[in-house]
Amino acid sequence: MALTPSPVLQIEQLCFEYPPHKGQAAVPVLQGFSASLPPGVTWVGGDESRGKTTLLRLLAGELRPQSGTLALNTGPTSLNPAHAAWAAEVAWCDLRGPAHDPLYPADCFARLQQQHPRFDSALLARMIEGLDLTPHRDKALYMLSTGTRRKVALAGVLASGAKLMLLDDPFAALDKGSIDFLLEHLRQQAQAPADRAWVLAAYVPPRGVPLAAHIDLDALKTP
Repeated sequence: MALTPSPVLQIEQLCFEYPPHKGQAAVPVLQGFSASLPPGVTWVGGDESRGKTTLLRLLAGELRPQSGTLALNTGPTSLNPAHAAWAAEVAWCDLRGPAHDPLYPADCFARLQQQHPRFDSALLARMIEGLDLTPHRDKALYMLSTGTRRKVALAGVLASGAKLMLLDDPFAALDKGSIDFLLEHLRQQAQAPADRAWVLAAYVPPRGVPLAAHIDLDALKTP
């Protein structure tokens, strides 16, 4: 009888709402949300404004919940976002917004390599080739299309070697060749996930990728 693998991430009673803005009421997103993420690929699905990106930002430690806990299994111990090591074990790269415009792809990769001790330079090279990033390596991000900018973030996260890799709408604005390459990479990782988890937020599940878990944010009720 196969043993059930230990979860990579345990989420308990997570509550988050955006504060009031310009006279409008606070916006609740997650209330008492709990989930256990096993090794492999987890798909976070849901309609527009259901909290897919917000959940990933919470897992990344970029947002702080009003209550609840996150516990990342690192073997003999577990981490929460208050630990300095959380940033080394959770890979998240959001290159949207003008603040990143002056950066070059190499700058983004260097930051991730410095942050993640198991960063895989050989895998990064394969990501660059497979996502057709080579012609864009000497261009600043402001010169890149939305899809190419997204590819830079994807390549860095997937090469991070982190325990938990967060992918926000990864197929949006990508060309067919890059989508097929990314799907094949995820299929391979899903078949031998070891003790790592990939959390993929998107409207539809990744085609042909075996899922370890599915989080349906549409099924969550908020007042």
